[in-house]
Amino acid sequence: MRLIRAGIALISATALFTAASAPVWAQDYPAKPVRMVLPFAPGGSTDLIARMVAHQLTERLGKQFSVDNRAGAGGTLGTEIVLNSPPDGYTLLVVSMAHAVNPWLYKLKYDMTKDFVPVAIFGQVASALVVHPSVPANNVKELIALAKAKPASIHIGHAGVGSFQHLSVANFAYMAGIDIVEVPFKGGGPALVDVLGGHSQALISALISSVPHVKSGKLRGLATTGVKRHPLLPDLPTVSEAGVPGYSAVNWFGLAGPKGLPAPIVEKLHKEVTAALGTNAVKEQFEKDASEVVTMSTAEFSKYISDETDKWGKVVAAAGIKAQ
Repeated sequence: MRLIRAGIALISATALFTAASAPVWAQDYPAKPVRMVLPFAPGGSTDLIARMVAHQLTERLGKQFSVDNRAGAGGTLGTEIVLNSPPDGYTLLVVSMAHAVNPWLYKLKYDMTKDFVPVAIFGQVASALVVHPSVPANNVKELIALAKAKPASIHIGHAGVGSFQHLSVANFAYMAGIDIVEVPFKGGGPALVDVLGGHSQALISALISSVPHVKSGKLRGLATTGVKRHPLLPDLPTVSEAGVPGYSAVNWFGLAGPKGLPAPIVEKLHKEVTAALGTNAVKEQFEKDASEVVTMSTAEFSKYISDETDKWGKVVAAAGIKAQ
């Protein structure tokens, strides 16, 4: 009986020590440099925003937060690095809309909703639906009518199979009930050049790339893809307003950690990321990239990722998209 009581006392003491020490982990974190793995190549909007947030976290927490680009296999290689890392907060993952799409395109070694802990969302970025000036459509309804009158006559470019642009185009065609010709390119830049030259007729392009051409008249803007109008093109309606009710397509990015990341560290990171997003430096960088700062609780971010995964899974299935 004494042994049983002693065992119970030891277990109770251990539990109390663990509970008491949990806040200490958060207080001491980080005690060394932190790596934020970005599973894509450097140079894009997600990369720039992640580096800006990393700089702010370095300033706020006194330890180096660095972005480590590990591109390959649609983002799965870098993601697996974090999957196999200790859940101690020193190897984190920069997540994006691609993580909601990849489960439907690849045979993954992980489940984003079970093997990772959402920490904080950084923001979102919408795009613009644009056409070459030669296209006889001044709004979304006219473009849809044109596509229905002449099926497979509208060629819409995108940045490659499985890309945000591709999913945005596929979702537009699916929800509008039109038959279009998708023209894949190796990146958004070549796709934009093609529509500027009048070879393909339309494009769903990043605002930072398309706005100058819309304002110069080289492209005609029909709508933006977010849930609300964008301040860069306030006169353009959203696609949902303009004729495809319920349509939205925004890229998003944020931070996650491997399963088992202690709650106190998650809470501390969420608090510091939220504070970083409120700084003028980060806000200005978002504006330069035509992005929007977004804040959510960790629970809200978790649900958002789950909802996005379900949404894009339906688009991939309906469009019959296969990884190449």
